[in-house]
Amino acid sequence: AAAAYRAGERIVDELTGEIHDYTRKGGVSHTEIVMPSGSDWAPTRSELWNAVEAKNKRADSQVAREFLVALPDELDESQRRELAMAFARELADKYQIAVDVAIHAPGKEGDQRNHHAHILTSTNKVQGHGFGNKARELDFVAHNMAGKVGQANEIDLVRERWEQLANQALEKAGQEARIDHRSLEAQGITDRAPGVHLGPTATAIERSGRESDVGRRAREQADEFLADMQAQVALQRAAEKDVAELETALATARWQATPVEDRLKVANQERARLLQERQSLWDRQKAAEEAGKRARPMVEVQAAIQALPAAVKRAKA
Repeated sequence: AAAAYRAGERIVDELTGEIHDYTRKGGVSHTEIVMPSGSDWAPTRSELWNAVEAKNKRADSQVAREFLVALPDELDESQRRELAMAFARELADKYQIAVDVAIHAPGKEGDQRNHHAHILTSTNKVQGHGFGNKARELDFVAHNMAGKVGQANEIDLVRERWEQLANQALEKAGQEARIDHRSLEAQGITDRAPGVHLGPTATAIERSGRESDVGRRAREQADEFLADMQAQVALQRAAEKDVAELETALATARWQATPVEDRLKVANQERARLLQERQSLWDRQKAAEEAGKRARPMVEVQAAIQALPAAVKRAKA
């Protein structure tokens, strides 16, 4: 159903006979299936996802993984498509998975900069004209079970790679804008909350002027996030101020506890340093004046050379 909706197509589930028909859905500007470069299998969308379902028969199996990427509004349509397909090809080749790309245009009533791509991938590696083992490197649970909790996982690297590809595309297009794959918190941005994808049902309800449960929860979470971030920033600034005041008080106390003889020694050293700096400035000023004096005769010689032709002409006359 997800693949049919993303692509705006009709897919029949061969296991259940259920028909998922989204051919009347608008806003889909480009769809394409990408297979690993070494594969000779070229399935239709229906063949691909029915093969995925056939491979994963358990009720709790994860059959697909989605990457939802924002395509920079600064790029034109062909550049956005090229960027999305480059990312899809890298995913397919690196992890040997099938990738289903659906590029969506902004909604008529939404933000007109909201170009985005739904990149749906198989969780299994392509094997022949079907699927083999799971791509475990993309499995966050497997990552943690391997004792790597808290370490960078493969999804983090994929996000970072998307940032690199998008910024390369922007630079190639002569655009100054750049994206950052990090969270707002990691970027130190505290004056706005992360965006939330409401989904088609909640979006339709919100556009009709009513409040959806999903939208209400998203706004509540955004308010909580902003309040929490602002509180953290306030606490951090207060802590930094306290530390600065403590450091100043400590320095003052140490100076006051220093014996008079040592204080006098420090003062004399500072006085000697200042005198040395002043002498250095005087020496540089004197050198500049001497250079100016030496330059004056050269100016006079140049003037005499320039006047020589006129003097010779007068002498001949």
